Amino acid sequence: MTTVPHFTVADSAEDPEADVWFAEPAGFTAVPLDALLPLPDSVAAGDLRTALAPFLESAPDEVTRQRFIAQFAQGQQLLGALREAGTVHCSIGLHRDDVDEGATSNGRPLLSFFTVSWRATAVSPRAVTAARAVSGLDTQARVEYVELPCGPATFSETIRTPRTDSGLPQLPLVQFHAHLPHPDCRRLAVFTLSTTAVGHREQYRAILRHITALATFDHPLASATEAL
Repeated sequence: MTTVPHFTVADSAEDPEADVWFAEPAGFTAVPLDALLPLPDSVAAGDLRTALAPFLESAPDEVTRQRFIAQFAQGQQLLGALREAGTVHCSIGLHRDDVDEGATSNGRPLLSFFTVSWRATAVSPRAVTAARAVSGLDTQARVEYVELPCGPATFSETIRTPRTDSGLPQLPLVQFHAHLPHPDCRRLAVFTLSTTAVGHREQYRAILRHITALATFDHPLASATEAL
């Protein structure tokens, strides 16, 4: 007896404004940019206030309530900056450290941040655009050119440390970038995976490779329908 496979398709697959499709592995939760950054006086803004009301009402005192509002506003500022930079998708990854489990990891949680952004580029062949995307990087950066199912792409990998005056913890941050030129040869999709779990860079590198291997600029459901 042959078992018919079942697939779960996210609503975003039907988005008429989508220009790139991809699949995230388990452990990633999408951050709803549109819901968290609504236009003032819009229906979405009212929905956001309604969703936040229980959190504000459950605060034990006014100080805690104001602290929550301030932290939420800071989060909105961060997401707003990402959107202004061309980010159209972001998600938070939470995984359990199961490498060398029982020794030093103790299954601690590992956090990561995944984004998809668009960048305008000069009109040129896609392979040239992919190569230009990694030109001028630090000589210590790890760079690779590959041919993916969706076309030519380049990968880059760098480690950064926050400025001492940034107020952020002085922890090294490893960033993995995948640069995927669009078939219209006028723009570039950039997939970025960031984490402070530098010791697990090999595993996170594999995660980004898996995501990009499944990426496509063609509507996946339309292709499946034509195949039937």
